[in-house]
Amino acid sequence: MSENTNHIEQDALIKNQSEFKWYVIKAISGQEKKVKAYIESELERSNLKQFVPQILIPTEKIIQIRAGKKITKERNYFPGYILIEANLNNGEVKHTIRNTPGVLGFLTETKGGDPIPLRPSEINRLLGKVDELTESEGTIETNFSIGESVKIINGPFNGFTGIIEEVNTEKKKLKVTVKIFGRKSPVELNFGEVEKE
Repeated sequence: MSENTNHIEQDALIKNQSEFKWYVIKAISGQEKKVKAYIESELERSNLKQFVPQILIPTEKIIQIRAGKKITKERNYFPGYILIEANLNNGEVKHTIRNTPGVLGFLTETKGGDPIPLRPSEINRLLGKVDELTESEGTIETNFSIGESVKIINGPFNGFTGIIEEVNTEKKKLKVTVKIFGRKSPVELNFGEVEKE
């Protein structure tokens, strides 16, 4: 009899897995990690974890340069939104997610209040973007602008000041005009070699 019960449980698990769909939850912006932790603990406490295999907060690495030093931070790619893979056929799962502190609701719902899952093409595009963000080295966030005065802090022109003529964020380089021996000369520098005056 226990073998038969095991077989029935496996069939139910396979059926549940085929009914998993991706949804977008609206959360209080800036509290996505806290909301994710709340959802996970509530599902664990309610013994419903098997209905929600994945909860994702898409983030990207940002490299900021302050005073010539690189600072790496993580920033939410979609602030205020959390991706969740779930089987919502069990009404208790939907109720638990909706009533978690910090959750504002599902992004899309029918008039009757049932969450609408993402289409496979949408989730594939989103998950592909999440993978791309995870694998990337990070994007450098700068607030350099053309015409701004900067001080060179590294390299052969250390100590010189100049004016930014061009900003290339893809290559992480600046073209700065520096006065050398009374003559203006353009110099190409990395973002990390300068700081704002």
